Amino acid sequence: MAESTAHKLVVADRLSRRYGRLQAVCDVSFTLDKGEVLGFLGPNGAGKSTTMQMLCGCLAPTEGGIRINGVDLLEDPLAAKRQIGFLPEQPPLYAELTVDEYLRYSARLRRVARSRLGAAVATVKERCGLTDSGRRLIGNLSKGYQQRVGIAQAIVHSPPVVILDEPTVGLDPIQIREIRDLIRTLGNDHGVILSTHILPEVQMTCNRVQIIHRGKLVFSDSIDNLNRQTQADSLLLALRNKPAVTELEAVDDVSEVETLPDGRFRIRFVPDRSPADRLVTLSVEHNWGLTELTPENRTLEQIFIMLTHADQSGEATT
Repeated sequence: MAESTAHKLVVADRLSRRYGRLQAVCDVSFTLDKGEVLGFLGPNGAGKSTTMQMLCGCLAPTEGGIRINGVDLLEDPLAAKRQIGFLPEQPPLYAELTVDEYLRYSARLRRVARSRLGAAVATVKERCGLTDSGRRLIGNLSKGYQQRVGIAQAIVHSPPVVILDEPTVGLDPIQIREIRDLIRTLGNDHGVILSTHILPEVQMTCNRVQIIHRGKLVFSDSIDNLNRQTQADSLLLALRNKPAVTELEAVDDVSEVETLPDGRFRIRFVPDRSPADRLVTLSVEHNWGLTELTPENRTLEQIFIMLTHADQSGEATT
């Protein structure tokens, strides 16, 4: 990869995975820094889960390499996996155990020293809002609290890298908001990869986003740059006394004028140079009778569909 990777928590270099003739993931490369929450976004079947399984060492890549906090995952998998906390889409919970029993068991699996077990469990319970739930059976907890337990087991050994696969699936709106807040908090002390197909999840939680489609990365940038793409590049204009289209086309910075079926105009303009003020002035000067002037923003959903639009005859990935 072109950029320096010396201090990266995760370096995924040209990852590919094939299942026979099916190319599930193709030439995917990215990095993760401490303090980042990286959203890994894509439609169902895009290759997100396959990529997450490769990053966690559950599935070997057909091609490419992975380094976790400087450790090569393929050459030294045990050492690399100690650097990872993983919450799969179906949390690995034991309904018959209490929260305390389960978290102590998880900590022992992660080789947390016996002398530190109590402190490690207490710390993750506090961070995940489980302080008062230690003696409750996991099977009696709500779905939202079970997700909290799942996240707690992923970070009980204080890993630098936390990977969360669809952490809010099946939760109600209040639980989703609570889990989002928790993920943002985790991003202060860890590098977090959040795999999801839910658009608001990424927009409200992450500071960087990657979009995968048919196994290939089709977008990789900061969430701020993604949000900028939603900014308006057209205006909806309604006038009582309609001028000729040529008059509107002559306005500075107007690139195209479209007459809509309802009689309004769609005014497309040069990026970052809205002609709204000039249109208001002209409407007053020429008595056009302005009744509507509305910026027409692109939604995140529209951008997502544009980036992931593909031939329907293509094969789905996993």
